[in-house]
Amino acid sequence: MDPVADFTEDVLRAGVTDSVIFVLMGTDKTYYQEQIAKISRESGLAEYQYIQVRQSRHFMEKHYADKIELDQIAMAACMSRFHFVRVFQMIYGVTPRQYLKDVRINKAKALLKKGLDVTTVCYEVGYDSVPTFSSAFKRGTGLSPGRYQQWHKSNPE
Repeated sequence: MDPVADFTEDVLRAGVTDSVIFVLMGTDKTYYQEQIAKISRESGLAEYQYIQVRQSRHFMEKHYADKIELDQIAMAACMSRFHFVRVFQMIYGVTPRQYLKDVRINKAKALLKKGLDVTTVCYEVGYDSVPTFSSAFKRGTGLSPGRYQQWHKSNPE
């Protein structure tokens, strides 16, 4: 089972097609579609490009624990990797790689708060090695995973 192929099929079926159907039917747009049109006018992007990039963001949030490459994410958006990076950064202000790293760090924070050990968290959020995870976590939060967990235990929210 290929998650990219399945996801791309969902994108084409749910995202682009819905917008085209509303235009062809001549019906009023929903609030969501009006917002996409507004973003499209302001950014100069076609509506379908915004929808595709948004779907790729959803793909990253769904598959953050898997070993996913930039080519797979771009494929989920039905774009070349170079065009995808430019469009993603234009819309969200960060690169897809940075966004995926932020998703993984946020998931790791939640798991560390639950009391899971650092090694388990590392592999649960998609990293292959504890040192790489620890340095990424520290760059993202300012604390090592172990210190973050200790700090959270001593300062429960």
